[in-house]
Amino acid sequence: MNVIELIEQAAQRLTQAGVAFGHGTTNAFDEAAWLVLWRLGLPIDGLDEAEQQVVSAEQAQACTALIEERIATRKPAAYLTKQAWLQGVPFYVDERAIVPRSFIAEVLADGSIDAWLSDQTRRVLDLCTGNGSLAVLSAMAYPDVTVDAADISPDALAVARINVDQHGLQDRITLLQSDGLAGVNGPYDLIVCNPPYVNADSMRKLPAEYLAEPALALASGEDGMDFTRALFASLRAEPDRFMTDDAVLVLEIGNERPNFERAFPSLAVTWLPTSSGDDPLLLVTRDALLLDQAD
Repeated sequence: MNVIELIEQAAQRLTQAGVAFGHGTTNAFDEAAWLVLWRLGLPIDGLDEAEQQVVSAEQAQACTALIEERIATRKPAAYLTKQAWLQGVPFYVDERAIVPRSFIAEVLADGSIDAWLSDQTRRVLDLCTGNGSLAVLSAMAYPDVTVDAADISPDALAVARINVDQHGLQDRITLLQSDGLAGVNGPYDLIVCNPPYVNADSMRKLPAEYLAEPALALASGEDGMDFTRALFASLRAEPDRFMTDDAVLVLEIGNERPNFERAFPSLAVTWLPTSSGDDPLLLVTRDALLLDQAD
């Protein structure tokens, strides 16, 4: 048996078992390729070079065992391999933090939010940092900034510490335990936030793979907007504490755009294009937040 045959066999097994995807892959073949290549110690992006490589019986057995673990536990592959990627950058992850998959990574990498920034952009806050991936990508995208990475969960921050250290960014990224904005030290020029936003009905319907993640990082009340309401209230109550005059907030809301627009019907925002369309990600300026409050 060669590598590609083993992957195809594994993909068929994942399909038969009805596992759910969405934590780095979207289909059975890609998930099988990830797990098989990882177990064989081959580069995850090296399938073209490796597909005809012969696999020993022992190697095949090890890969099959990993696929069966994926099926039996319903854990995302990232928790089994302890690794995930955003924009091609590797990150450590385990069950203490949500698997990184934020669309904010795309706009950091492609520069589509740069028009709202300037050469005076110096301080960035990654709120709800999880495993620290967006903080790391922010520091990589903007070499002149420092980043505060905040999360309510000390467990998540322990995972973030691993990633900050692995990428050698200890001097530019500060980890902060904070319930919302309570423990951060602004003002900031840019705030990025991938918060809990899953509504209660969707939480009840989530596949087991998502329920393997910390619920604290997912659920946010009946309409998914509880965290966002509290965030906006804090920003409006003390704007000078948290945002510079020209500051912007980039906020991820996943599939919750209808609920967001019902919760904040008069707030002027810019919807940012992503690989999943224009609904998951928005940008709002300090001025828009304060003007909406005045109305």
